[in-house]
Amino acid sequence: MEDRLGPIAFADMSAAQQVAAQAVIDGPRGALYGPFVPLIRSPELMAAAQRMGEYLRYRSAIGTRLTELAILVTARHWSQQVEWAIHAPIARDYGIAEAAIAAIAARQRPPATALLADEALVYEFCVQLHQRQRVDDATYAAALAAFGEHGVVDLMGINGYYTLLAMVMNAAQTAVPATAAAPLPA
Repeated sequence: MEDRLGPIAFADMSAAQQVAAQAVIDGPRGALYGPFVPLIRSPELMAAAQRMGEYLRYRSAIGTRLTELAILVTARHWSQQVEWAIHAPIARDYGIAEAAIAAIAARQRPPATALLADEALVYEFCVQLHQRQRVDDATYAAALAAFGEHGVVDLMGINGYYTLLAMVMNAAQTAVPATAAAPLPA
């Protein structure tokens, strides 16, 4: 696949694009990559998405380990190779079991022994939200008890935000970066 909206040299960007790009470069990401490559065509949208993503990825109420798990479920649902390439190694580094990562990649429920209780809850919440477009009462109540309203809203936001990025990168056919992660199977 050809990257439809590939990188733009910084010098070739408009003033608004340069400001938006510099905010990403100066933030925790340190570079303009992944979804921000196509999004730079709409600097105001990119700036808003970048701010939301910075909060959800680095400071969500459910913590980085569970955020990374939610990102993997979303990446798998959308068959989004760039998200997977970036986040599978990060999830592993934050303690998500290799068996869980492999099962998610294969569109299988991770074995019970591969997930901690909070991870199993996040997995179930995310799968229901993506597959059914809602979350059943029992799963919602369990998530509310485990994470509180703030955590539940952030979990919903993580799923929505990474869905937005997946849609952008799937439509733009964003190039997959070099990674230690095996690509998602078809």
